[in-house]
Amino acid sequence: MAIQDIYPTALRLLGRPVLVVGGGSVAQRRAKGLLDAGAKVTVVAPVATEILRTQAASGLLTWEAREYRTDDLDGVWFVQTATGTAAVDTRVAADAEAQRIWCVNASDHEASAAWTPAVAEVDDVKIAINAGGDPRRAMALRNAVATALESGDLPLRRHRKADSAGSMGSVALVGGGPGDSGLITVRGRRLLGQADVVVADRLGPRGLLKELAPDVRVIEVGKTPGHHPVPQLEINRILVEEALKGNRVVRLKGGDPYVLGRGGEEAEFCRQNGVEVEVVSGVTSAISVPAAAGIPVTHRGLAKGFSVVTGHEELSEVPARPDHTVVLLMGVAQLRDSAAALASSGLPLDTPVGIVENGYLPEQRVTIGTLGSIADQAEAVGVANPAVIVIGDVVRVSPFAPEHFKTADYSTITPNRPRVRTN
Repeated sequence: MAIQDIYPTALRLLGRPVLVVGGGSVAQRRAKGLLDAGAKVTVVAPVATEILRTQAASGLLTWEAREYRTDDLDGVWFVQTATGTAAVDTRVAADAEAQRIWCVNASDHEASAAWTPAVAEVDDVKIAINAGGDPRRAMALRNAVATALESGDLPLRRHRKADSAGSMGSVALVGGGPGDSGLITVRGRRLLGQADVVVADRLGPRGLLKELAPDVRVIEVGKTPGHHPVPQLEINRILVEEALKGNRVVRLKGGDPYVLGRGGEEAEFCRQNGVEVEVVSGVTSAISVPAAAGIPVTHRGLAKGFSVVTGHEELSEVPARPDHTVVLLMGVAQLRDSAAALASSGLPLDTPVGIVENGYLPEQRVTIGTLGSIADQAEAVGVANPAVIVIGDVVRVSPFAPEHFKTADYSTITPNRPRVRTN
């Protein structure tokens, strides 16, 4: 049978009687698929697997513990043979052919009137692949297509809205990471590919917006320090309003929605207004952007804890020790004041400081100095947001750090031993 002889279709077997002849592992798999489709399954076999016997005992299917008879086909809509004996399977297939009942013959795919495809389900999309009678090839292709749908590489978005009037949409608060399109989570990418409306920040993976279908609406609500053209209350209102219209809404945010991103307020507002909301964590810039410059926020022998604050916050409660890393977000404008506050709390002026602008983007730039010098350095080179500021001994690890910052034996230092300092 050539592949051109196949007419792909899908059977709706809900409530319809079907027959499985055979009681082994293949019959067990086929019976499960038929049960999942809602069919009324009868298994005919002298011996059956433990799972098939359990399903029969619980009433999920009927098991006839005997050999096949031609009258087993009476009233049946569909047949699956899986006895493992070619002669029996051929007889069942011939009887089914005579009664014009579609039959899958597991012993001889070339002679089979129907083939069972490799199947996967992603959301409400069912993937069924035939591959010229080669089941392993079909399974490999099925897995590849399912993975592409799961990751958002293939379009999973609905183009027809739900039929019911007044149907509710949903909101997903998606953390897009620090800006590189490859650093969004698989779940976030998938939801973005399903969106009808995207409410986008200035930061985050902007390149992904170019990949959206032409009819996806993008609502820009980006903020810059000191400039909020779309107030937070208006953003909250947009999310709820669009969901109530039946749209799938993605709030695409930079970093993580719950790390200084006001995602908690947005989620709370959606729930208060009866809108389903999902939160998808993202790679927070507080950790990922320093990593882009080779700076870990913790490192054995240098730092075993860290604090994340904004440059607008009071720093008096932050531990003023070089072995406790301080990460400042949105802190460029207040950098001089922040450095002075930390110094007044007792943090040494020779504590290393690194500033990473536009982390992971082509225009990334790293500036490294000390607590006493960094404000002047930043002004001299024109440091600007988006930038993450890292303060502490961990900056010494960065490959961008000057040689006199680096400690030769930092990797062997234990927390209780004094660290070697160089000026």
